Amino acid sequence: QVQLVESGGGLVQAGGSLRLSCVASGGIFGSYALGWFRQAPGKEREFVAAISWSAGRTYYDDSVKGRFTISTDNAKNTVYLQMNSLKAEDTAVCSCNLNDYWGQGTQVSVSS
Repeated sequence: QVQLVESGGGLVQAGGSLRLSCVASGGIFGSYALGWFRQAPGKEREFVAAISWSAGRTYYDDSVKGRFTISTDNAKNTVYLQMNSLKAEDTAVCSCNLNDYWGQGTQVSVSS
């Protein structure tokens, strides 16, 4: 059973930074990509970024390009999302996804 556990959310002022972590367990992940998604209050869940475990290819939504960086530590089965220059509109519950599996989410709140 694959498990994904996120951490690192919190409350920051606009312009600040946070680093989210997602630890994956219970499977072999080399051929998959892990993605970060977010859902703001009253809005649908949206894609933020993704990375392939083996090739390290990265993908970003236009809204976060140049501000967010996704990376992996394969030895720790962990994917990170470094979020810089945060804006109020980045406020959301951020969740990591691997195939059909989702983590419980971590709250990111940005005050303006």
